[in-house]
Amino acid sequence: MHDDSLTRKRISRGLKTRCIGKRLLVFPVLTSTMDIARQEAVKRAPEGTAVIAERQTAGRGRLKRTWLTTEGNIAVSIIIYPPKEYIQSLIMLASLAVLNSIRTLTGIECQLKWPNDVLVGGKKVCGILIETKTQIDCLEYAILGIGINVNMKMAGYPELFSLATSLSEETDKPMSRARLLRLLFTELERLYLGMLSGKSLYDDWSRNLSTVGKAVRVQSGETVLEGTAESVKEDGSLILRLEDNSVKRITIGDVSLREEKEGG
Repeated sequence: MHDDSLTRKRISRGLKTRCIGKRLLVFPVLTSTMDIARQEAVKRAPEGTAVIAERQTAGRGRLKRTWLTTEGNIAVSIIIYPPKEYIQSLIMLASLAVLNSIRTLTGIECQLKWPNDVLVGGKKVCGILIETKTQIDCLEYAILGIGINVNMKMAGYPELFSLATSLSEETDKPMSRARLLRLLFTELERLYLGMLSGKSLYDDWSRNLSTVGKAVRVQSGETVLEGTAESVKEDGSLILRLEDNSVKRITIGDVSLREEKEGG
């Protein structure tokens, strides 16, 4: 059986980035890569430092949800120090980097689901968590937390079968996690440097969103809204047209297709 364990040497072999992924902290088991990345960011670790775990025991997704990371998948948190004006573009940056690297590695088609998921065939293959610390006039740091289902065998998780998938399930062959990480770091750096030089990520991001034009249900806290996802704005917010024809701007929330619930 092919050894796909993650080591610094294996991941960095052939990596040509200037900063993203040049410093790697690789652990067999962590509670959460975000916790270690936060500690490193507070100490002003070099930009592009990546914290990787083979397995997480308390990984987190958005809204304090648990993110399952078993062996054979990717859990990585990457530290960057962008200017504060780019804070709204960070989810676009991370999601496009994942989308493009998965397409390059596998050739399979994938889409983005607002605000932070990557889907294959309508099933979740990646979740993204952005954490930032801001002061009044600056962004102290940003951490891009990325969890990708790579070689996860979904038969072991029947409760997730209709909701999630993995790259190996979709391609019927094991995927190299080290190669995927190199592709991710390379693409992330390309997009990041482009963003800092003034290139907008909005067009590519919005074009790859599967959510726009769909009848959706949005849950934000205790509030549930139903309507049509009409568009997304350059600040990343979702424009929802409600059934009474009024419009709501959504900045945070969970989106599900209404037919997912109503069609069984």
